[in-house]
Amino acid sequence: MPASVAGAEGRGRGSAIGPYTVLRGLDDEASGIPVPERRFIGRSADGDRTVLISAPLPGADPGRFLAEAETSRYLLGPWSSPATEVAAPGDAPWHARPYVPALPLPAALTVHGGPLPERTVRSLGAALAETLAIGHGQDLAHAGVSPAAVLLAADGPRLTCFGAVRAAAEDGTPRSGLPGLESGSLPPEEATGGRPHPAGDVYALGATLAYAATGYTVPEREELPAALRSVVTACLSRDPAARPRPAELLDVLGAGVPAAAPPAPASGPPAPGAGAAGPPTPAAGLDPAGPPPPAAGLDRAGPLSPAAGLDRAGPLSPAAGLDRAGPLSSASELGPAGNPAGRAAALLGPGWLPGRIVAALARQSAELLAATLPVPPAPQD
Repeated sequence: MPASVAGAEGRGRGSAIGPYTVLRGLDDEASGIPVPERRFIGRSADGDRTVLISAPLPGADPGRFLAEAETSRYLLGPWSSPATEVAAPGDAPWHARPYVPALPLPAALTVHGGPLPERTVRSLGAALAETLAIGHGQDLAHAGVSPAAVLLAADGPRLTCFGAVRAAAEDGTPRSGLPGLESGSLPPEEATGGRPHPAGDVYALGATLAYAATGYTVPEREELPAALRSVVTACLSRDPAARPRPAELLDVLGAGVPAAAPPAPASGPPAPGAGAAGPPTPAAGLDPAGPPPPAAGLDRAGPLSPAAGLDRAGPLSPAAGLDRAGPLSSASELGPAGNPAGRAAALLGPGWLPGRIVAALARQSAELLAATLPVPPAPQD
């Protein structure tokens, strides 16, 4: 078995995945929350780069996995987590992005000792809603929001696992019970095989916030904090047309949360087309002074299907799989000069994460800084 495959299957420290050596796994299987992909923290042979590596689950379709990774490279916004490297054609499937000290949401609840505080849940929800609003404005349904897809970093969350629902099974195939898909955050219309769409992302967001606030993706309504009960319940409507839009959620979740200026996100270089790096500026489509206009891509008749035929061997171009229903209706949906909206950033300053989680992030960072790559065996004569 090639080393890259062995590393993905065995999660062993020192195994190779692509050009990287595995230092450790990211996820704790004891949490009981399904993870759509295998995730590792790895380092380049020269020690200069530490990355978060994703590989498909055993038995998953590698073509769909890689197609979704390619499409994720277009994602904009400080809280998205686009792939920056993808396996070459013919190699074992994997993709990677720059490493940022982060805990998966289930691990964060374990470290904290239970559900997260309301301020944290609101700030998390605002950042994820902003990320979905930007993606939907690009005509990209995320189709992978779940508790395991959310990583908590000191400067804000990162939304990973783009396209996990599409990669798990083709449209028309029931997805309920498939490996890696958390049933409570799988929209009912997608569980039965329906095509993923933006309203499905909102359902999954509601389930993820319910998990952050209660420890369950399908809690009883009374278990939800009173201040979050209405918004989470609206997201979890079984009628996709009755679910709120992400920009509307951003207005509701951001209300009443103390604003603070956080440090700039440390997610590495921006995704292709993301414009100049630096703190995001508010977008016209998410203006707190009034109700937001509909984002392009939300009213379209059909959501995205897996991107097929993208060229992994060379630079990306907005060709196959992206322009399914027309381009963005207005450049203002992404703000001046293509910069994403930044309203959630004001909520993610010091204090947005509980102290135990911040301490766990510091320990993770220190452990990886101290980690050394295994010494390869000496060649034998």
